[in-house]
Amino acid sequence: MIITPQIKELLIDKMQMIKNPGKGEICLVGPINLPVEQGDFSAIFQWYTWLELDDKIQTKEDVLESLATANLAFAQQSSVLVYGDFKQSEQALVRMHSICHTGDIFGSQRCDCGYQLHQSMKMITEHGSGALFYLADHEGRGIGLFSKSLAYILQQEGLDTVEANHALGFEDDTRSYEGAIRVLEALRDKPVVLITNNPKKLEALRERGLAADEHISLWGGLTDINSFYLDTKIKKSGHIPQDNTFAI
Repeated sequence: MIITPQIKELLIDKMQMIKNPGKGEICLVGPINLPVEQGDFSAIFQWYTWLELDDKIQTKEDVLESLATANLAFAQQSSVLVYGDFKQSEQALVRMHSICHTGDIFGSQRCDCGYQLHQSMKMITEHGSGALFYLADHEGRGIGLFSKSLAYILQQEGLDTVEANHALGFEDDTRSYEGAIRVLEALRDKPVVLITNNPKKLEALRERGLAADEHISLWGGLTDINSFYLDTKIKKSGHIPQDNTFAI
């Protein structure tokens, strides 16, 4: 089916092409009103999603014309929830959250990802401005959901999370934040306060002048089940301990 000129005009107005040196451009779509309710928490966010394009797709019209054959349902895409006057506000909060199928969706207690996701959303709304980036292709620190299930089997046999990844032939952490950073730069040009325990995320933003001097560590959701996992992240992955925290 052919997208009509009227539909194209409506959609193109909500699309933005972002330069991505050395790669195809990024197409950012939004903002879209997204009412969110989780238990006793509710807020209205502005939702954006983005697609990293190949060199053959260079215009907004190209993006729309390629949709029917792009098979996007078979590939993950990232998105971001924006709250408040994110572009202009001082000390806006940002969470770069890696997709975690088991923790975010199923509420798995093997990690603290679900807690961090929902707590970050609350922190951003309580602060008044911020953005939560939900990053595709980051499952299991970049190894994918199927490989993560194999790593979990190894963890059940006594390996820690880093050892399990290494045993499967993976690096400890293969995640890239480049696409998310390009989108962040398109939405805001002031430094942000990052909600993270991960020094690699801080370093990625600081290299581009986007991270404020302060950050907020986010520890919580501790259980007997995930305590070994969280301890391993500090000892082997260099995560920032709980007491290194900046309060807004």
